[in-house]
Amino acid sequence: MDERQISFVYQGEKPQRLDKVLQTHSPEFSRARWLGLIKDGFVFVNSVVAKKGGQMVQSGDTILAEIPPLPPTQLEPEAIPLSILYEDAHLLVIDKPAGMVVHPAAGHERSTLVHAALAYAPQIEGVGSAGRPGVVHRLDKDTSGILLMAKDERTHRWLQDQFRLRKAEKSYLALVDGKPPTPKGRIEAPIGRSAENRKRMAILPPGKGRVAISEYHTLEAFPRHTLLEVHPLTGRTHQIRLHLQFIGCPVVGDRVYGRQKPTLPIHRHFLHAHRLSITLPGENQPTTFESPLPNELSELLETLRRFGG
Repeated sequence: MDERQISFVYQGEKPQRLDKVLQTHSPEFSRARWLGLIKDGFVFVNSVVAKKGGQMVQSGDTILAEIPPLPPTQLEPEAIPLSILYEDAHLLVIDKPAGMVVHPAAGHERSTLVHAALAYAPQIEGVGSAGRPGVVHRLDKDTSGILLMAKDERTHRWLQDQFRLRKAEKSYLALVDGKPPTPKGRIEAPIGRSAENRKRMAILPPGKGRVAISEYHTLEAFPRHTLLEVHPLTGRTHQIRLHLQFIGCPVVGDRVYGRQKPTLPIHRHFLHAHRLSITLPGENQPTTFESPLPNELSELLETLRRFGG
């Protein structure tokens, strides 16, 4: 990506913060990106280097921004097959398999979904955060289902804003041990890092941790298990798994927050991102995408229906 320049004259009726003026004029870049460019001396007001994002801009001021190319991600594309549910010029909707990590992290430096996406759509390089090109949201390694990736910065911000403002509607299918206290309900329990194990998350007392809200309803009941549809209204790490454990119904196969020995023959946890409704760039109404249950999960359900469990 070559260096580019953005130049315009501010014509607002009232003085405005420089970072807000830049983001309003060029929303394809996040406010954090603009603040970084200002800090690094790439933004000028009336030919003078801007000092801070809070600098006030007056009507008639000329603003010039030099946008340097993003550094390469240093991620090597890998030709790993992807299941594409939908694609256009702006984004990919991917059906992520269980066992695939979304982006590189400690212990998972290769063969992630990001590596596969870079091979399939090289234009995602430089979109979003370094090391996570194109990533709009995440799924746990062993959670399968719908995941979005943006092909350009404007789309990345557009999609992330919908998740942040809770406009994206997410639906998961979860098979749990036991049954919830009521056939449908709402779980509000804050989530934060576990004090005992920093690699895990935990339900924290009120006033601590981040607000986390999930709603659920029963789809099918078995003697010792229940199939739930879960709608997370917030997007905390491991939220659904923790919330279901919190009400006494851990996800089947979840060896971290559930039972060490699964109650059914399964090699992953039974959690699938089944449906996602979100408004695409240029559209006024949300589009809904669906991912069917993977074979290993649908076959397990059929076994329960035949023999109980």
